[in-house]
Amino acid sequence: MEREFQSTLLETAVTELSRLPGVGRKTALRLALYLLRRDEREATALGQSIIDMRRGIRYCRVCHNISETDLCPVCADPARDASTVCVVENVKDVLSVERTTRFHGLYHVLGGLISPIDGIGPDALEIDSLVERCTASGTVVREVILALSPTMEGDTTAYYIYRKLRAAAPAGGPVVSRLARGVAVGGELEYTDELTLGRSIDDRRPFDQ
Repeated sequence: MEREFQSTLLETAVTELSRLPGVGRKTALRLALYLLRRDEREATALGQSIIDMRRGIRYCRVCHNISETDLCPVCADPARDASTVCVVENVKDVLSVERTTRFHGLYHVLGGLISPIDGIGPDALEIDSLVERCTASGTVVREVILALSPTMEGDTTAYYIYRKLRAAAPAGGPVVSRLARGVAVGGELEYTDELTLGRSIDDRRPFDQ
């Protein structure tokens, strides 16, 4: 079989780069040739930073946000309001909410949304750990904010979590709220501007409304 490139090493690099989201083979080739033209130290530093990131970053044992220690900086911060937990789809959404500077509680990262068409069920997400965290004996959690994208998958996941929390703590459990609909229906949370997202957090409402 004829090779696409004259160099096996270049072909391997292009193949690996093209595995990145949104990177096709043409873009991967441009990146590979760019790195080839740069000083070897730059390429080595890039490769080493990726290796260090992959080996050094773990997930917080409480909220499942990325962390370099057992607890992420948010969970370890005593100044944060532990009585309020903001539930988000992924780490990018944590960053989006933090940029608003309007939320001062803790987070819980689900790791995705329920999507039967993609084969993602509730068991694949960090939903059971959320319910246990918010309804266990002695918990300080008084409010759970469902900050999920207003898409079909986001609404399905939010409703599932709401039902699970109500079943686990039918009386005296945490208040469940959701973002105000300042976030466009069908939109992704990570692409919402900070002002709109901040107002949606401030104007959140009980989920059952």
